[in-house]
Amino acid sequence: MPKYQRFPLPDTAEGLTEAEILTWHVKPGDAVTVNQIIVEIETAKAAVELPCPWEGVVTELLVEIGQTVEVGVPIITIDTDPSGSAPAPVADAPVNGTSSGKIGEEMPGGRIATLVGYGPKAGAATRRTRKAPPVVAAAAPVAPAPVVPAPAPAPVVPAPGGPVPLAKPPVRKLAKDLGVDLHALTGSGPGGVITREDVERAQAPAPAPAPDTGARERRVPVKGVRRATAQAMVDSAFTAPHVTEFLTVDVTPMMELRARLKNSREFGGVKLTPLAFCAKAVVLAARRTPDVNATWDAATGEIVYKDYVHLGIAAATPRGLVVPKVRDADRMSLRELAEALDALATTAREGRTPPADMVNGTITITNVGVFGVDTGTPIINPGESAILAFGAIRDMPWVVDGQVVPRKVCQLALSFDHRVVDGQQGSQFLADVGTLMSDPAVALTY
Repeated sequence: MPKYQRFPLPDTAEGLTEAEILTWHVKPGDAVTVNQIIVEIETAKAAVELPCPWEGVVTELLVEIGQTVEVGVPIITIDTDPSGSAPAPVADAPVNGTSSGKIGEEMPGGRIATLVGYGPKAGAATRRTRKAPPVVAAAAPVAPAPVVPAPAPAPVVPAPGGPVPLAKPPVRKLAKDLGVDLHALTGSGPGGVITREDVERAQAPAPAPAPDTGARERRVPVKGVRRATAQAMVDSAFTAPHVTEFLTVDVTPMMELRARLKNSREFGGVKLTPLAFCAKAVVLAARRTPDVNATWDAATGEIVYKDYVHLGIAAATPRGLVVPKVRDADRMSLRELAEALDALATTAREGRTPPADMVNGTITITNVGVFGVDTGTPIINPGESAILAFGAIRDMPWVVDGQVVPRKVCQLALSFDHRVVDGQQGSQFLADVGTLMSDPAVALTY
């Protein structure tokens, strides 16, 4: 193996082309081991820590913090033979190679500790091609060319637009300074001579000075998660025909059940939130209306129905909106869902969501209630057919058995892709979710 190895920026998730260097965890002269974290990068999906594929000594950091780098471009050089016994040539790591050691081993919970590939797919461009300098061939001596006298300067031709306008030299200078075309003016002086007043009247009004707001404004480049989210929302809003329906639900029985379960031994130490009940209702209701869990495949002209639920949860993070997924949420118990949601929220806030958990969702919940918001018209996550907004739970007057009493009430809003989900199917799904949240015992009948 060559003495010096250059580590190229890998493709940490399918289709990514670039990433920003957030933090270097090593510096030149540091000794590194296989699988040691050497750098943290931010992609369009999330922040990712990259491990070192070799053991050796860092010789050079090729990219500065804050710089955006294309996939495949070397970012660090490592001396893999500090003792000096290996040859000196420098080699880039294989873009699609994988490292040894802990990478690839199964972690607790069934996850695989792995980078999702090193670099783009075979054949994809990684670096801009540099143009080779032109090759100049040696030529035989050539006799000097005869000296040809330079041509005489061409005569000055009047500007187009008719005959030369009549104006005195000071007026011509004024017109030039003010940017006024004398050909466009009609002189008001004797014999049609253009005067100073003619030029001043033709002058366009000076633009008003811009307000001095520079000290009260900030400009932040749009990149990373924010740029990816913006593009995804535009693509979804102008591709999928959105329909949004609303439902107000009395969730008093759900909140009473939550209070009982929190005090039970089975749920001891579990953060049991109303979102967990909502998530359970969504995955149960999706069984009865599989259309909301399907995908419109425009490339093949097919609707793809999925017999699993990868539940997306919209999460606000310091880097922007992300939608990590709970894999196979339909196979989880209420306790398992609650634990998964708690872990998902923690890793999302810290920016540590694995790239594999950011893709291939089937349906999404956005919990706007945590901000005290009642409802909204959510935009469908690209590649899915429905998203549910879960609003704040409030004490509100409600009619029960003919009497107005205070109850725990919330609003639900379902946006769905009308190419896949008809009004009847969307309404049925929303009604099922509402029923399961207003009377959790109904879940026994599903």
